[in-house]
Amino acid sequence: MLALYDRLAGGLSRLAPALVPSLARATFAAVLLVYFWSSAATKLGPGPLGFLMPSDGAYVQIFPRAMEAAGYDSSQLGLFHWAVATAGTMAELFLPLLIVVGLFTRLAALGMIGFVFVQSLTDVLGHGVAGDDLGRWFDAASGALVLDQRTLWAFLLLALALHGAGPVSLDRVLTRKRHAPFPQNP
Repeated sequence: MLALYDRLAGGLSRLAPALVPSLARATFAAVLLVYFWSSAATKLGPGPLGFLMPSDGAYVQIFPRAMEAAGYDSSQLGLFHWAVATAGTMAELFLPLLIVVGLFTRLAALGMIGFVFVQSLTDVLGHGVAGDDLGRWFDAASGALVLDQRTLWAFLLLALALHGAGPVSLDRVLTRKRHAPFPQNP
């Protein structure tokens, strides 16, 4: 029985370096890609350069208290607010894309971990998420918005930051090209 278990465990260990990052990227695409892109879409201003002109909704989502103090007039906010709203919108658009295609995956995953952390702080401090929506670890409920769901998101992203994108990725293509020997002239 132990020998069978050892063979099974050994086979899984050999599969893990390829399977874990590939499945992590597929899981991210299935569960979070549309979530982040939909959120980013609510922050885009009008026209093709809308990512440089965040919508009022972007400011309300990212700076709820500052927008309330400004009477919900985003023109009353400063350069800092514009820079954060623009960077946040671009992060929601581009970091998930990089993860899904497997390009600069480790860096994109670390960026998304930071994004999720800031998003969670904004929800708690800016929007007042508390109680059951905030959640508690080590309780019977597993669906709380911040402590349960976002902990799982961060762990999924951490797996990508630690293991990379896996064998079917643009990172792998770039690595092969960088390490390929130069052709020899006869």
